[in-house]
Amino acid sequence: MKKQHDYKLSLKWKGNLGEGTLSYRSYTRAYSVHIDGKPDLEGSSDPYFRGDQSKHNPEDMLIASLSACHMLSYLHVCAVGGVVVVDYIDNATGLMETTPDGSGRFVEVTLNPIVTVADASMITKANEFHAKANQLCFIANSVNFPVKHVPEARVKLNVTFKV
Repeated sequence: MKKQHDYKLSLKWKGNLGEGTLSYRSYTRAYSVHIDGKPDLEGSSDPYFRGDQSKHNPEDMLIASLSACHMLSYLHVCAVGGVVVVDYIDNATGLMETTPDGSGRFVEVTLNPIVTVADASMITKANEFHAKANQLCFIANSVNFPVKHVPEARVKLNVTFKV
């Protein structure tokens, strides 16, 4: 039986400088996202589209969603599959193309997770488990472009210091 999960948020445009959208340059692209019980997220468009580069843009958040979802799915697969992950970092990238009519779309996202495991015997499984995590990732299952993976697994160094 399928389960449904509901998500709610409130997005508010904060960019009316007094003239609204009278012209392309008469407003900012600033907005805030409010989700009950969580810190607000301040956003804007990409600087190329007249946005504020100090704020999160939708393109950044799409890549972040894919990266975070993959990580959470991966950690689950490792936990039930006997791989002890002690550190995880992803340097994700995305490629978006725009067209002359102003539309655009992502054509791919590449996740570059660097996973540190507790023991060298876990390296093979650690690398293999990315495929299963991709199958489980809710966000990757929801996009219409490829999500590629270039994983690297490392072993935790057991270093003892004498004082």
